[in-house]
Amino acid sequence: MTAIDPARLAEEMAADEEVLADLARNGDIAELPRTIDVHFKGPQDAIEQLAEDAQGLGFRFIDFGEFEDGDWAADLQVDGPVTRVALSALITRALEIEISHGVEFDGWGCQAETGE
Repeated sequence: MTAIDPARLAEEMAADEEVLADLARNGDIAELPRTIDVHFKGPQDAIEQLAEDAQGLGFRFIDFGEFEDGDWAADLQVDGPVTRVALSALITRALEIEISHGVEFDGWGCQAETGE
């Protein structure tokens, strides 16, 4: 795999601090595994290839979407915790996919996991 830009990873992680803070305010226990939605966008052919490769990359392909600008989106899922270490690994993998598949990582999301 091509090396990702460390500054980009740091930028993504910094942006995620607000998401982690919101989850914590909702009683989230970051160490508990949960389903994490991971979004990518790009040209239709690149997105279709990503969807085809998703399982081999450790993700489940969920759905396609289309943007007004003609870009397509792929919604993928993976299960795991949302600790900073786990998120750093997830975002690193997403940025590697960006490079290998010619798509754009468009963020992640999940529900708060309170253990109840």
